[in-house]
Amino acid sequence: MVFKELLPEPRLQPYIKCFYLYESDSDRSYDDIVFPSGTMEVIFNLGAGNWKSKKDDTFFTTPPVELWGQITKPLAIQSVGRNIMLGFRFYPHSAAYFFDEKVSEFNNEIVDATHVFGPKLRTLYLRLLETADLNAKVAMIEDYLRSRLSATEKKHSKIKFIGDIVSSLKKNYSDDNILSISSRYNISSRHLNTLFSQYTGLPPKLFYKINRFQHSLNLVSANEEKLTNVAYSAGYFDQAHFIKEFKLFTGFTPNSFAAQASPINQALAGS
Repeated sequence: MVFKELLPEPRLQPYIKCFYLYESDSDRSYDDIVFPSGTMEVIFNLGAGNWKSKKDDTFFTTPPVELWGQITKPLAIQSVGRNIMLGFRFYPHSAAYFFDEKVSEFNNEIVDATHVFGPKLRTLYLRLLETADLNAKVAMIEDYLRSRLSATEKKHSKIKFIGDIVSSLKKNYSDDNILSISSRYNISSRHLNTLFSQYTGLPPKLFYKINRFQHSLNLVSANEEKLTNVAYSAGYFDQAHFIKEFKLFTGFTPNSFAAQASPINQALAGS
């Protein structure tokens, strides 16, 4: 398996967390599970194989260009054949810069990104299939994103405001903190919750929980600390609370996850 991350060019760094390349090392099919990350992403499927995701107890083949909404629960997927994925990951609030739909409409969905972004994305996908060099592919996607970004600049101030709140909530969610942020910006806590959900897809409390879970997932994947230390390092009240929430987001206890974690999820956990 090949997994590598690349930083976007400077102008896009406030909006795109990273690009990444995944290549399977065989034609072997396998099952996997994707966990909540707190972010959205777009994936170009460039290999001969395909991916399937589970919905209502049935696996469906994902489109060639996938837009992943916010995932709030474990999502079963299947890799079929030799897959190559080139993707980019947004920050929690930054997907809203690039399209007009409410971000929350895509929660727990994998949709055809060309239906959201339009035919130019389909053209870009076809060009990527014809291009061998990875850096050239990334540069082509960056050109597309810059052009897409310039068309939505009127929304920037409001989304930047949500980005500031994301930073405030990443390590401290409490009623007092919500009230403090509401007071600072002279808006009601109810309106704050509505805006946050509109532009990130998640209510503030769930965003905080997923962010805390992701931190614990990194620690569990590293397998260097006892679970009690992981729980407290990630901000849980106690180990029992940590185990319950970890199982909610993964379907596994921390111990059973560490024993069976797949290579791709271990790679993604560190990103």
